[in-house]
Amino acid sequence: MEQNLYLYYKKNEAIMATMDLRDTVKGYVETADIRLLKMIKALAESYQKDEQELALTEEQYQMIDKRREAHLKGESKSLTWEQVKQNARNAGQ
Repeated sequence: MEQNLYLYYKKNEAIMATMDLRDTVKGYVETADIRLLKMIKALAESYQKDEQELALTEEQYQMIDKRREAHLKGESKSLTWEQVKQNARNAGQ
């Protein structure tokens, strides 16, 4: 089976890349033995579980909104990316 995976940067073309990838995966599933099917099932279940665990609660969204508003008003301390990296380096020492 010939496989082509294209990476696109335009929104409508990204949809096509997803469809191509989906078709490729379907091809694997259609010819898979029981071992591969079990692996795919386990991967899909693990992915769904992770997605559910990563979802933010309404309270967490509200906290993020409050922090963002404070940042935009200049009411909170902000660091540059260089400061963040330096703090991380210092914390590891």
